Amino acid sequence: MSIETGIAREAGGLPPAQRPAVTLKSAEFRRTREQSWVDLERLIGITARKGVRALAPDELQRMPQLYRSALSSLSVARAIALDRNLLLYLESLSLRAYLALYSPRIGLGEAGRQFLRAFPAAVISARWHVLIAFLALALGTIAGFWLTVGDESWFTTFVPNWLSDGRGVASTRASLLNGEIFAPWPGFAVSLGHLSTYLFSHNTIIGVLAFGLGLFAGVPTVLLIAYQGLGLGAFIALHYNRGLTVDFLGWLSIHGVTELTAILLFGAAGLVLAEKMLFPDRYSRVDSLALHGRRAAEIAVGAVMMLFVAAILEGEFRQLVASTPWRFVIAAASAVGWLAYLVALRPREQAP
Repeated sequence: MSIETGIAREAGGLPPAQRPAVTLKSAEFRRTREQSWVDLERLIGITARKGVRALAPDELQRMPQLYRSALSSLSVARAIALDRNLLLYLESLSLRAYLALYSPRIGLGEAGRQFLRAFPAAVISARWHVLIAFLALALGTIAGFWLTVGDESWFTTFVPNWLSDGRGVASTRASLLNGEIFAPWPGFAVSLGHLSTYLFSHNTIIGVLAFGLGLFAGVPTVLLIAYQGLGLGAFIALHYNRGLTVDFLGWLSIHGVTELTAILLFGAAGLVLAEKMLFPDRYSRVDSLALHGRRAAEIAVGAVMMLFVAAILEGEFRQLVASTPWRFVIAAASAVGWLAYLVALRPREQAP
């Protein structure tokens, strides 16, 4: 039913002389303001296609005025209940103008550079959380090694079949040397297309789980990190009993430095969430998470980036470099590289 019909029905019971004179203002409202909306649409289009720098100085000055005018029109339209299509148009126009005026003026490249600067600052701010995650991993590794070195049946308890890849109590020194540590390189198609993708996916799932479990007071995060240490300790013990400790550590370290650091960072990010849940200071828990959750998320995203690098190292260079000393060299270089990156871009203390 149209506005005119409703008004006619309401006034229909009155004599013609007593019926109120009704002037519908929708057309007049649109006529007096529509040109400013068209102008604002044009400026938004230029901004969307070419950026705000494409606007002339007078257009740049006029755009905020047109935006405020559109907001005023929207407010009036809502107050006098004009047609719904006009309301939707003005809401859309106002939102697009807001985004054109106030959205960040950076591209994808600049956003990436900003993140690469923010990541070290986030890690440094969570250094105590990183230490807790490291202690959990170290204790798990020690426990896994101590239990397995005396009784290798623990290996199957700590390492699931899909992860052991046939390695276990029945493995001999020769099978571990030829089938694992110095196994032939399978080629780019297998190592990069299958192995690296699988390793990246698996490790990312573990890391994101450790991060997300921080919302449960951090206890599951610590337990998950410790469990990863149990498996690591069991693997070290298996090779220790066969006199392959150094070769295995070289085989592991070429990617393990980056991979294990990323897992620790995931755990640290989860512990940041846990701390703000348990000790929100003067804020509510929701507000505390909103304030500090972004920094935890930056750590987690940076850890995903590190896992991608680790997957490349594990899938390609681990078997391409069939020399234990050179594997340790690559591991040391990656450790120095990550440390230099974190230290070089760490937040500087401001002078008083």
